[in-house]
Amino acid sequence: MRTRSSALVLAVALPTLGALGALAAVGALGGCSGDPDPVVSSSRAAGSAAPTRSAPPDVVVLGGDAALPDVVEKLYAGKAGVEANASVGTWKSEKVAVVTSGDDVTLAVGPRWKVVGGWWPSLGKGTPQLGKGPRFVLVVGSDARPDESLKGSRGDTLQVIGIDGKGGGGVMGIPRDTWAPLPGGGGSAKINAAFAYSGGPGQLASVQKMTGLPVEGYVATGFKGFRAIVDESGGLPIEIAKKIVFLKKLTIPSGQQALSGKEALAYARERKSLPNGDLGRSAHQSEILLAAAVAARLSGVGIIAKEMSLVSANAVTDLSAAEALTFVASFYRLDPRKVGHEVAVGSIGTSSEGQSIVKVTSSARAVFARFRDGRL
Repeated sequence: MRTRSSALVLAVALPTLGALGALAAVGALGGCSGDPDPVVSSSRAAGSAAPTRSAPPDVVVLGGDAALPDVVEKLYAGKAGVEANASVGTWKSEKVAVVTSGDDVTLAVGPRWKVVGGWWPSLGKGTPQLGKGPRFVLVVGSDARPDESLKGSRGDTLQVIGIDGKGGGGVMGIPRDTWAPLPGGGGSAKINAAFAYSGGPGQLASVQKMTGLPVEGYVATGFKGFRAIVDESGGLPIEIAKKIVFLKKLTIPSGQQALSGKEALAYARERKSLPNGDLGRSAHQSEILLAAAVAARLSGVGIIAKEMSLVSANAVTDLSAAEALTFVASFYRLDPRKVGHEVAVGSIGTSSEGQSIVKVTSSARAVFARFRDGRL
């Protein structure tokens, strides 16, 4: 099941209602970090006296903290007249910052600030520094209800997001009933059981072993976290191809929509009304990630740090701040014409215990092989 960037093309035409992204969903998913600090110049370190020189500072950064401009100034190596804006957020226990100056973007991780990536055309650096491609991240949506812990829940939504480092990317859906090896030599089961047995690390290991892809980490959330991310981001602008009715209670019409968290969750979960069931649901989930990435991109790269704060507060992950920040920023370098999504479709079968399962076939393995370069 393959759709060549249709969600991207349709969503670009929509007005953005708050930025959403995947990384945590593919491009960042909302957040808050408070009002910007007043202008801080590179000539003033944290806690020091005001500068005595009369000449204007080489680098002026609006936002962030007093130490951030010093890191930016080192990057520009004495270039005068640099004016920049900083947006600061958090990822787990680390600070993240996105500093923009014209077309330049600097990505840094704190609190002892260190530049971890970016792109700087004003310095003649035409190639972005965002890690070596291809890169892959697993997004897991567990079936934990709002009053339940993620621990012991199943990974019912499994989407691998890839970037090739050359302007292309993709989202690959894995049906939850796919028969796959469990981590630690525990035999085989439906792949969504790996999260129940071993949490995010176990789910990641199972996906890595089955697909052969070097997936570097995971981000996981449950029903409550997913709804919060969408709602606090202002909704999800998306094009719905066909009307769905979830549990005979909630109708989502076709056409251009701005989904609430409740509606987006219903669209991601519905399968009974779809002609191909769980395979169609996995395709819907890919569409949500792509639409979210587009909305975030339309809001501009400066929104990333704030959005990472929201995802971090509503999800669990093993990605470091540097890994997450550079991966999310990579989506601002993608060509929408070079991004597609597929579902790794297998064949319907029965396990030895009588469970209905999806068997990994040559068609699914072909999708894994096509995705090795980070692009679909």
